Amino acid sequence: MFTPEDILEKSINAGVGKLKKSLIAKMILGFIGGAMISIGFLAYVRVSASIPKDLASVKAFVGATVFPIGLIIILLAGGELATGNMMAVGSAIFAKKLSINDYLKNLAIITLFNFLGAIFVAYFFGHVVGLTHVAPFQQSVITIAASKTSASFLSAFISGIGCNWLVGLAVWLSYGAKDAAGKIMGIWFPIMIFVAIGFQHSIANCFIIPAAIFEGGSTWNLFLQSFVPVYLGNILGGLIFVAGFYYLSYQNRHHSKYRSKVLQFLMN
Repeated sequence: MFTPEDILEKSINAGVGKLKKSLIAKMILGFIGGAMISIGFLAYVRVSASIPKDLASVKAFVGATVFPIGLIIILLAGGELATGNMMAVGSAIFAKKLSINDYLKNLAIITLFNFLGAIFVAYFFGHVVGLTHVAPFQQSVITIAASKTSASFLSAFISGIGCNWLVGLAVWLSYGAKDAAGKIMGIWFPIMIFVAIGFQHSIANCFIIPAAIFEGGSTWNLFLQSFVPVYLGNILGGLIFVAGFYYLSYQNRHHSKYRSKVLQFLMN
C-alpha cells in the first residue's frame, strides 16, 4: 500500500492524464463508465427485487454487495466516470496543474457520455431485453426511482455529498493499492457502504430513473429535478471532501505556497 502522500501524487497525475486523452477516447470511455455503473445497478435490482419489504436492511445489503462491480471494471479495465473525475481532476486543480475551466470541460464531456451509457443499459438491457420489464423487477425499479425523485433539493444535495465522499475514497484507495486484489478491496467496501446507506449517485440515477421512465413509472422532469442537486452534491463531495481535504493534509512542503490558495478557494 502506498502512503497517503504517494496516493495524492498519483491522484494528481491521474487527473492530468484524464485531460490528455483524446476526445474520442473520452467519449468511448465515458460511455463505458456510464454503462458499467448501470450494469452494477441492474445487478442490484436483479438480486434484491424478490426480497420482502420487511427485510429492507437485508435487501439493501444484498444489492450493495454486487453494485461495486461497475467501478471495479472502470478502474481496472478502463473507463471514465464523472464522479470519480470530480476527485481526481480536482486534485490536479489544487496542485495547479489544471484550471477550473479544464475541470468543467472534462465533467461536461464525461457526464454526457456517462448518461448515454446509462440510457443504453436502461433501455436495451432493461426494457428491451426485459430485465426490468417483468415482476418483481419492474416494481423494484419504479420504487427505487421514486425514492430518489421524492427527495427535497437539500436532502438530495447532502446525499450527493455523502455518496461522492465515499466514491472519491474508493478511487483514492484504488490508487493506493499495489495489485489488483488490493484495488478491488479498496473499491468494494466504500462503494458497498454508500449504496447500503442509500446515498445518491448522479450517474447511477441516470440509469435507475430513466429505467423507471421506460417502464412508465417516472418522468424526465422528475429526473432533471433530481439530477441537479445530486450532481452538485457529488461535485462537493469529491472535490472538497476528498481532493481538497487530502491535498491540505498531505501535500509536501515544496508545494506549501499553494496551501493558502486552497484555503482561500475552500472559504469562498
